[in-house]
Amino acid sequence: MKLNIAVLVSSLLLLSSNTRSAEIEHEHESHAEEFEEVVVQATRTSRRMQDAALRVEVLSGHELEEKLLMRPSNISMMLNETGGLRVQVTSPALGSANVRIHGMRGRYTQLLADGLPLYGGQASSLGLLQVPPSDLGQIEIIKGAASSLYGGQALGGVINLVSKYPRSQPGGEVILNATTRNGQDLSAYGEAGLSNPIRTSFLANVSRQSAQDLDGDRWIDMPSYNRVAVRPRMFYEGDGGTRGFLTFGAMTENRRGGTLSNGTVPSGDPYPQDQRTRRLDAGVKLSHPLNDHTTASVRASAMRQDHDHRFGDRLEADRHETQLLEFSVARNSSRATWVGGAAYQIDQYRADTPPEFDYRYRVPALFGQLDYDLSDDVSIAASTRWDSHSQYGAQLSPRISLLYRPGNWTVRGSLGRGFYAPTPFIEETEATGLFALTPLEDLEVEHAQTASLDLGYSEGSIEAAITLFASAVDNAITAIPTPYKKVRLINSNKATQTRGIDALLRWRQEPFVITASYLALDATEQLDETAARRQVALTPKQSAGLVAMWEQHGRGRVGIELYYTGEQSLWDNPYRDTSKPYLHVGLLGEINLRGISLFLNLENLLDVRQTRTDPLLRRTKNSVGDWTVDAWSPLEGFIANAGVRIQF
Repeated sequence: MKLNIAVLVSSLLLLSSNTRSAEIEHEHESHAEEFEEVVVQATRTSRRMQDAALRVEVLSGHELEEKLLMRPSNISMMLNETGGLRVQVTSPALGSANVRIHGMRGRYTQLLADGLPLYGGQASSLGLLQVPPSDLGQIEIIKGAASSLYGGQALGGVINLVSKYPRSQPGGEVILNATTRNGQDLSAYGEAGLSNPIRTSFLANVSRQSAQDLDGDRWIDMPSYNRVAVRPRMFYEGDGGTRGFLTFGAMTENRRGGTLSNGTVPSGDPYPQDQRTRRLDAGVKLSHPLNDHTTASVRASAMRQDHDHRFGDRLEADRHETQLLEFSVARNSSRATWVGGAAYQIDQYRADTPPEFDYRYRVPALFGQLDYDLSDDVSIAASTRWDSHSQYGAQLSPRISLLYRPGNWTVRGSLGRGFYAPTPFIEETEATGLFALTPLEDLEVEHAQTASLDLGYSEGSIEAAITLFASAVDNAITAIPTPYKKVRLINSNKATQTRGIDALLRWRQEPFVITASYLALDATEQLDETAARRQVALTPKQSAGLVAMWEQHGRGRVGIELYYTGEQSLWDNPYRDTSKPYLHVGLLGEINLRGISLFLNLENLLDVRQTRTDPLLRRTKNSVGDWTVDAWSPLEGFIANAGVRIQF
């Protein structure tokens, strides 16, 4: 059954009939009454966040700095503690995870770096854990179908990681961090101006973690890894308005999970699970003004990622590649901004074993976007993209957004449609590889329709926000067991439906900031006409957060955070059908001593751990060949990290 736009809108009206609140759409400077001029890049038009009809949420440098001290090795905590986002573990053995936006599957989320797919057209679930955050200036998030902007990989939304713009004078920082679970991180960031139009930055990160068996069953609950990553960048700003950006990246990681060296699974056999990753990427952006109002831009990137997997006695070796070339022209006037262009993207997967899932998708595309101010208080943004997929044919992805700003209020509405081309990489195969998967047959493209209504209010020290959202995914791909101890991917006959409420309330009164958030989510699916609708697994119906922070610039900060996660439906779990709710409590403290900061972070003070309730290890393998159940709560329990941050 197709769920059309009218049904989505009616879902939003049903939600709004019992809800009154507001939504937050702007960042503050250190004084509550002063607004920060945040310019977003993810919409292509480079408008201020306050003026953009398409809603873009921004994690600013100030917020990133707080989360950096909690987990200097990757961006997972930054995203997991952002309203409407959930970082979901896809492979407990390796610790891999992806990001679900408003309950939609993690494979629908496009992860970009400065607007480029440097982590691949479909970033692997380990990609999220391999991005060090020290060189990030802000993170931009678009929720809902964004295929009109970035093609088929952005069916559920976009997360754009924006790098810091270097200062002209040399500077940087070094962070040394250690955890109570025998993990260590070293991150070094430097920036400088080489000449008047050229500035550079450089990031180097080394991280390691030793294997941890926390419940004594000889199965590794926290996988070990050793990772090295480097990323130099160069920025150019000419006197005539020409701008350029060039980046390179290299990363190598060895990760090990499964059984310990002397451990076995219930069958009596050892089951090591390892992954070796090597990634190289490069990207370039160039824009040049053709006249006072028109600018031509070129973007290009290439990424290659090689994996060596081991699942017990099975070995898989593969390579993922993504290349992008895009040309666009933008024109600005006093009331309107339009962008039009063409893109060509290649996504390729090749494997030594098993080779039957190889693919090479070639996707030329045309796109256009118009932002128009109907009045001082009303703006509209309309975008559309036509993709000619080499295997799945032509796809049209439109999106329209409206902004109304009466006084201190902000009202935004958005409707969008997008697509996702089938691949063998879904959450069920992330943990077990592709050996248990039958060859792909007659799969159809997944399509999604999303709608949102955002209400916001801000005055003085109070900011409030609420988002009502709904989505429907037609032809959603899922895995079903076969009689031959394998699984087959099929398209569901019924739409996967999601609707919910995402709310936020913030109070600022220097030196204090208190933020409360709440998410209610109802996500259901139906595989065929005969089956009943069921809750989508691992989507909490209720979740909430409360963060209180005291901070004085140049002196330090102290903060406490509480996050509640409600019940989740569980599939194929021999121990339970529904998870237990849990509360996550954390404390953060930092003191600045003339350019040297000492920090201490206590995470999960209540020591919540899934293996305190049920075993992580199954008694027998499931139909996909997995020895573990899904992760529905923290696996690492209480963990503390402390370190020093040296700024120069």
